[in-house]
Amino acid sequence: MSGRIASPKPRGIRRVERWLVGVAFAVIAFVLERVVVRAVRREGGPARTVAPEARTFTSRGGDVDVE
Repeated sequence: MSGRIASPKPRGIRRVERWLVGVAFAVIAFVLERVVVRAVRREGGPARTVAPEARTFTSRGGDVDVE
Protein backbone atom coordinates (compact mmCIF):
# COMPACT_ATOMS: atom_id res chain seq x y z
CA MET A 1 0.00 0.00 0.00
CA SER A 2 1.58 3.31 -1.07
CA GLY A 3 -0.84 5.90 0.28
CA ARG A 4 0.34 9.42 0.99
CA ILE A 5 0.00 10.81 4.46
CA ALA A 6 -2.12 13.94 4.36
CA SER A 7 -0.25 16.92 5.74
CA PRO A 8 -2.28 19.39 7.80
CA LYS A 9 -2.84 22.96 6.65
CA PRO A 10 -0.09 25.37 7.65
CA ARG A 11 -1.00 27.21 10.83
CA GLY A 12 0.20 30.14 12.83
CA ILE A 13 3.74 31.26 12.10
CA ARG A 14 4.02 29.18 8.95
CA ARG A 15 0.93 30.81 7.46
CA VAL A 16 2.25 34.29 8.29
CA GLU A 17 5.66 33.37 6.84
CA ARG A 18 4.14 32.29 3.54
CA TRP A 19 2.05 35.47 3.42
CA LEU A 20 5.12 37.64 4.05
CA VAL A 21 7.13 35.82 1.37
CA GLY A 22 4.28 36.40 -1.10
CA VAL A 23 4.12 40.09 -0.26
CA ALA A 24 7.90 40.41 -0.55
CA PHE A 25 7.93 38.77 -3.99
CA ALA A 26 5.09 41.03 -5.14
CA VAL A 27 7.03 44.12 -4.05
CA ILE A 28 10.19 42.90 -5.79
CA ALA A 29 8.26 42.20 -9.00
CA PHE A 30 6.65 45.66 -8.87
CA VAL A 31 9.99 47.41 -8.36
CA LEU A 32 11.67 45.45 -11.16
CA GLU A 33 8.81 46.24 -13.52
CA ARG A 34 9.10 49.96 -12.73
CA VAL A 35 12.87 49.85 -13.37
CA VAL A 36 12.38 48.15 -16.73
CA VAL A 37 9.60 50.54 -17.83
CA ARG A 38 11.70 53.54 -16.81
CA ALA A 39 14.71 52.19 -18.74
CA VAL A 40 12.63 51.59 -21.87
CA ARG A 41 11.21 55.11 -21.71
CA ARG A 42 14.69 56.58 -21.21
CA GLU A 43 16.03 54.67 -24.23
CA GLY A 44 13.13 55.82 -26.36
CA GLY A 45 11.78 52.33 -26.94
CA PRO A 46 10.67 51.06 -30.32
CA ALA A 47 8.98 53.51 -32.68
CA ARG A 48 5.27 52.83 -32.46
CA THR A 49 4.17 55.16 -35.23
CA VAL A 50 5.80 53.13 -38.02
CA ALA A 51 3.99 49.92 -38.89
CA PRO A 52 6.18 46.95 -39.81
CA GLU A 53 6.26 45.96 -43.47
CA ALA A 54 3.72 43.23 -44.25
CA ARG A 55 5.14 40.06 -45.80
CA THR A 56 3.56 36.93 -47.20
CA PHE A 57 5.29 33.62 -46.60
CA THR A 58 4.49 30.68 -48.85
CA SER A 59 5.90 27.28 -47.97
CA ARG A 60 6.41 24.53 -50.51
CA GLY A 61 7.88 21.43 -48.94
CA GLY A 62 11.01 22.58 -47.11
CA ASP A 63 11.51 25.89 -48.98
CA VAL A 64 9.95 29.21 -48.02
CA ASP A 65 9.38 31.96 -50.59
CA VAL A 66 9.06 35.57 -49.44
CA GLU A 67 6.88 37.71 -51.68
